[in-house]
Amino acid sequence: MDTEATEITEIAAGIFRLSTFVDDANLVMNQFLILGEEPLLFHTGLPVLFPSVSVAAARLLPVETLRWITFGHVEADESGSMNRWLAAAPDAEVAHGAMGCFVQVGYLADRPPRPLQDGEVIDIGGRRVRRIETPHIPHGWDAGLMFEETTSTLLCGDFFTAFGKLPAQTEHDIVEPALAAEDLGHATALTPALGSTLSELADLEPAALGLMHGPAFHGDCPTALRELAVAYDERLNAELARRRR
Repeated sequence: MDTEATEITEIAAGIFRLSTFVDDANLVMNQFLILGEEPLLFHTGLPVLFPSVSVAAARLLPVETLRWITFGHVEADESGSMNRWLAAAPDAEVAHGAMGCFVQVGYLADRPPRPLQDGEVIDIGGRRVRRIETPHIPHGWDAGLMFEETTSTLLCGDFFTAFGKLPAQTEHDIVEPALAAEDLGHATALTPALGSTLSELADLEPAALGLMHGPAFHGDCPTALRELAVAYDERLNAELARRRR
């Protein structure tokens, strides 16, 4: 992997999107670095991307000063480089949902993680980052998101995944591209809690959405989340109706 392949975009004050396009997957892979007295990285990236992403991060801060490493759920593109970051930043600590720490991260991380309860906030100095548990949504028992309260930025993981090379930021529709990607990949677990969880995230009234696989969104974020909720509920109900026939 070209160590210059990762692009840097500031999507909100002190929040930087580190983005690498992976041709084989036809996806952008995004990590988010939040600066503060105790800098935090959300998503670690695939192991093969670590050289490029760490070089990009080093343009923003000395990598060894990273304090917190976190991610939505255990998956290669979200947590695959966890131990490489721990090795590069000796004082860094993995922070993840308590259930995820109990069943997975506590056994996978080279240093003991900090278990986070639903709604728990990490104050990184100038920024407050809140863990929101979303089990099985969009997938994974340990799934969760991070909400940066100071800038009202929701780091929303795999929600709104879209294929292809995309701009770093947009105000255009992100719902239809996400549904098109869902039709191809079927990555989201359709559960009764999916739509209501998205609606609850909309109630946070985020000003920006940091997508794992897509552009940072600066349009009407609550409306986008509610429209995605409606679309998923419609798909769930259609599938249930089909199975009753």
